[in-house]
Amino acid sequence: MDAVPEFFRWLSDAHGINLSIAYDAYDAGRFLKGLWTTVWLSVVCILLSIAIGVVGAWLQGHRSRVVRVLVAGYVQFFRNTPPLVQLTFFYFAVGGLLPMVGPPGQATPLIDNVGWAIISFSLFAGAFNVEIFRSGIEAVPTATIEAAESLGYSRLGAYRHVVLPLAFRISLPALNNNLVNLVKTTTLAYAIAVPELLYAAAQIWSEVFNVREMMNVLLVSYVGIVGILVWIMHRWEKALRIPGYTP
Repeated sequence: MDAVPEFFRWLSDAHGINLSIAYDAYDAGRFLKGLWTTVWLSVVCILLSIAIGVVGAWLQGHRSRVVRVLVAGYVQFFRNTPPLVQLTFFYFAVGGLLPMVGPPGQATPLIDNVGWAIISFSLFAGAFNVEIFRSGIEAVPTATIEAAESLGYSRLGAYRHVVLPLAFRISLPALNNNLVNLVKTTTLAYAIAVPELLYAAAQIWSEVFNVREMMNVLLVSYVGIVGILVWIMHRWEKALRIPGYTP
């Protein structure tokens, strides 16, 4: 196993290709921690944004006009403002209004930078998911909904057991695109010092001066992460496909 680190050390000394994460344990640890943080952050935000999209799409058909207006306002706000502005707004403006917790001298923010990143990115992607699921719901035939109601389903029951499963299948291609965009958006967490992949890489190249190498590593890493997500979504789409069903 020592041959691999020695090879990359020789590659750096002989040819100036400095992949320090391959032979330096400290740099490798920082990079792997950043990779894990990016994957964990992406998974949590994906799950929360899907939940927000499902609930928001259902509330768009609520009887109360106030509820419908609030959902529409949420969607328009998060769709029409840059995610970096949203992130800094939550972290600096909203976070600055919250109380500190802990004993005097050791107080910490009620919500840390990772928490605000999760909240901001989930709400951002969730706004798009609301519209994605709304379009999927509208593509479900009216006759199908009427048949469910004639069988005694309540509005919520018909949504959960009939409308949502069909709408989810219809929405998967567009949802796939939005979730890929969400994974790429997690790089913005760098702005509030979340130790994700870009933040870890920036720390390494600022000390080792291997910007070119770490940029290439970042590129390959994100291609791999997004590629795995796309593969999972395509497998999921294939598994949920109903033979012969066309909306």
